[in-house]
Amino acid sequence: MAGPVRRRKKPSLAEVARIAGVSISTVSKVANGGVDVSDATRERVERILAERGYVATRKRRGSLIPVELITRDMYNPLTLDVLRGIIDAAASTGLDISVSRYPDNAPDHRWIDEIHAAGRRGVIALTSILDDDERARFRSHGLEVVAIDPLNRPDESTTSVGATNWAGGLQATEHLLGLGHTKIAMLTGFPEAMASRARVSGFRAAMGTAGIELDESMVLDGDFTYDSGLELGTELLRRSDRPTAVFAASDLPALGVIEAARRRGLRVPEDLSVVGFDDLIMAQVSAPPLTTVRQPLDQMGAVAVQMIAALIADGPPDHALHTELATRLVVRGSTAPPAA
Repeated sequence: MAGPVRRRKKPSLAEVARIAGVSISTVSKVANGGVDVSDATRERVERILAERGYVATRKRRGSLIPVELITRDMYNPLTLDVLRGIIDAAASTGLDISVSRYPDNAPDHRWIDEIHAAGRRGVIALTSILDDDERARFRSHGLEVVAIDPLNRPDESTTSVGATNWAGGLQATEHLLGLGHTKIAMLTGFPEAMASRARVSGFRAAMGTAGIELDESMVLDGDFTYDSGLELGTELLRRSDRPTAVFAASDLPALGVIEAARRRGLRVPEDLSVVGFDDLIMAQVSAPPLTTVRQPLDQMGAVAVQMIAALIADGPPDHALHTELATRLVVRGSTAPPAA
């Protein structure tokens, strides 16, 4: 008597993309009849899909996969940069993106039920804090989740995308050290945020490698706002032993420090060097233009779209994927060697 017939496991989009040497979104477009793919690429991907027995989940003609983007701050420039990458990628991946604000006071997690009731298939959570109850509620509704730049460390079930924050903190500090600064202060941003801790760790590593004993009073906790940078910058610059350089864990507080220096009659960069993190649009047009560590924010949004499309198509993998995209230092006019 013949044994049970074993069904061939459907290959994942990520596996096909790796074999074909293309992105997940390109495989998704080919599998679901999308356009904007060259004939040669389409033929190669279709051949690999056929060889591995891939059968696409059929959608109604003209329909898109509904996905919710939740964010804490709609008006933050960082949100807008990430959203640009999400929208551009979604247009070619077959996703319909809706945007909502993450509710701060929702202990019963009813907002997750509402997302499911609205017919969403997945959620992209930007700078969120997802707790165990929320993750369990997502799973109970069959909602796939991708976190972008999460404030808390993702667990093994949560796919996420972020940036190389530790390396960025190291780069920023090494730049100031290379200019000759030794009295460097740091504004950490949210001390509980995972990105903040990584940037501070990179800062400490660079100072330690340079053999400089860190003055802990020069490491100040705040948040990622302009007002925080203005307040803490004013505090630092009032000191008799004020720093010659400040590294802020985000661009907005860095710009606040520049304003604090202006109010104290100090020139940037002649009297004070300032470095930020993010490379938001205002960093390029500030006076002076801000030296900063660039996060590939739009690329982070695009990668999140590819991830959520793959999760919806293939289901959750055995182990969640955590991706970090490279940062790089952009030197502009806000840094110079310390005054004699």
